[in-house]
Amino acid sequence: MNQVSARSLDRLDSERIHDASLALLSDPGVKVEHDSVRALLIQQGAREGLEADTVRLPAPMVQEALRLCPREVILCDRRGACKTLRPEGDSTIWSTPGMYVLEANRRRPFTSLDMARFSRLLENLETVDVIFGLALHDVPPPARDVIGLVTIAENSSKHIRPLCFSPEGARTMAEMRHVIGDYPWFSVGFTAHGPLRWTNLAIEIFAKTAGQRIPVSVNGEPMAGVTGPVTIAGAAAVGNAEILAGIVINQILEPGRPCIYNLGLAHIMDMRTAIAVTGAPENALFARLSAAMGRFYDIPSASWVSTEAMTCDAQAALEKMFGFTTHMFEGVSAIWGTGQIESELTVSPAMAVIDDEMVRYVRRYVAGAAVNDETLALGVARDVGIGGSYLDHVHTLQRFRSEFYSPRILCREKRERWEESGARDLAARADDVARDLIAREVETGMSEDQTRALKQIASRFLARISES
Repeated sequence: MNQVSARSLDRLDSERIHDASLALLSDPGVKVEHDSVRALLIQQGAREGLEADTVRLPAPMVQEALRLCPREVILCDRRGACKTLRPEGDSTIWSTPGMYVLEANRRRPFTSLDMARFSRLLENLETVDVIFGLALHDVPPPARDVIGLVTIAENSSKHIRPLCFSPEGARTMAEMRHVIGDYPWFSVGFTAHGPLRWTNLAIEIFAKTAGQRIPVSVNGEPMAGVTGPVTIAGAAAVGNAEILAGIVINQILEPGRPCIYNLGLAHIMDMRTAIAVTGAPENALFARLSAAMGRFYDIPSASWVSTEAMTCDAQAALEKMFGFTTHMFEGVSAIWGTGQIESELTVSPAMAVIDDEMVRYVRRYVAGAAVNDETLALGVARDVGIGGSYLDHVHTLQRFRSEFYSPRILCREKRERWEESGARDLAARADDVARDLIAREVETGMSEDQTRALKQIASRFLARISES
């Protein structure tokens, strides 16, 4: 009997999950709560399901949609510099969505001012590739995606992943795309509300942003034991079916649209507390499956690294360090999570700084130790000889910076020096760094005309929704 483990996930395992998902898409099918898209699916070869608003997707239709997906997804910043996501390649690091911010150990609703400050912080964290939008408490819900996009763009240069709230907002963001340039400086995405169900809102987000090569994350988020079978493989089969249906919908709307496969949002429920768990070892298994299935389908994958901790404490360190280590080691293409605490409800500037340290730490481990004639250094060993010292050898001077990881906020001092500097713990030191980075000026990569154009589009949009 095959068992999905952290040590073996071969192609046969992926094929079995794929086959199980195809069986689910054939019977009972998937609910598509969008009349015109459902009709389009049926026109293209799907069959009506037995329940209202459901369709059954035949395997050839799914395979054709996968064939249309590019194997590379390009994400650009406002300067036009781009990173390429591949099913096999280095992991990119994203920040996180959320609703609250934790500062000075107090949690409060996240605002547009916080979005500006957090964007400046993330701009100055070298490991962060993509900045997520958040729920802005001081902005009307239908406009939170548009205002979030503009706010991030005004305070950073990095690729933006707005948090999508409304079809009108999605259409307005699509209008903004060409203000900066004809390249993907932002991406979108949505999650299936399972089991086996794509809502009208999700499909409208896909539809309103289709036709412009805007990359899209297609997310399955089964909760094992609640919206999916309690077994990891069973929940993965349900989530995979949801993602495949989402990919079919996107490829029907825009053939060749770049899609990111995201099974890494799947999680479990703590049966004692009824909490949706995001920082468990099972989450790392779902991330592993996401990376494996992405490679199986030859498209980039995604996952999240999270914690149930309420603050930047030992639990947050345990859960997030394990998450970054496993997700990066498994080769997930896009890893969300910088700054995330409290099961993705809250962001913490100090946690973002600590996460940046974690990612740099793990990257050094994943890079490994090269074994070749130069690194074996036999000639150096003979030069130093028996009982000598390598400390003053030119080989040490030339290579120690590239060979050794150099931390930025970890303590590597003697106790006396640590006590003299205030005996501050990691969270306190990270908080100091966060405040310093937020205060720095940033170069957004946008001209004054581009900034003005984005604001004008946002203003017209706000006026429309206020009148409705």
